[in-house]
Amino acid sequence: MKHRIVVLGAGYAGANAAGRLARRLHRDDVEITLVNGDAEFVERVRLHQLAGGQDLKPRPLRDLYAGTGVQVRTARVTAVDVEAKTVDLGGETLAYDTLVYALGSVIADHGVPGAAEHTHNVAGKQAALRLRARLSRLTPGATVLVVGGGLTGIEAATEIAEAHPGLKVAIAARGRVGDWLSDKAQRHLRGALDRLGITVHDHADITRVDADGALTGTGAKIPAQVTVWTAGFTVHPIAAATTLQVSD
Repeated sequence: MKHRIVVLGAGYAGANAAGRLARRLHRDDVEITLVNGDAEFVERVRLHQLAGGQDLKPRPLRDLYAGTGVQVRTARVTAVDVEAKTVDLGGETLAYDTLVYALGSVIADHGVPGAAEHTHNVAGKQAALRLRARLSRLTPGATVLVVGGGLTGIEAATEIAEAHPGLKVAIAARGRVGDWLSDKAQRHLRGALDRLGITVHDHADITRVDADGALTGTGAKIPAQVTVWTAGFTVHPIAAATTLQVSD
């Protein structure tokens, strides 16, 4: 009987793991199944471009793994039973002998009131597409607020500003936007933000988000028709609900 390897998630880690396993192991000995919620390989680091309006080149997983022996399953993982060694795919159960968990992370709202209800994000393909559609419906002069001064926030703010020059784009960070960069890099960043007309709110700890903007810890209101949340990630709910024994 073949050893059943199930890889959950076809992001960078999962896609690479499935391919390497297929190259190193003989298909007479193993059966490799790659489970992913999307039929295409999604480059997460480019989702801000998708949200901004760019069309990314489609990369169907079945084409990427054609001839490798990797079986691609397009399905959502709803649960993992480590005792029974099964994966629930929403009504269907997939058994495994070895599980490779690579579902990645999800957006973290840090418990900020209104963040889950009133913000968009670029943490996944569908989320990026929803933001893209929302931006396309905005009228000139509308304000988009990006919360988070890390790389994702900077990329999202600059991409939106470039793609939609008629919109007013702002970015808010708890510390300084891009404060992990060198002094030279920070000067370059500030110049780029100024050139794109992006309003910077440093030391703005967002404590609440409403339909018309965000509230800071000092009580100041930053108005916005659309708020984009890029203030960090957290563990995937499947991992949070499952005790996985890790082995090398």
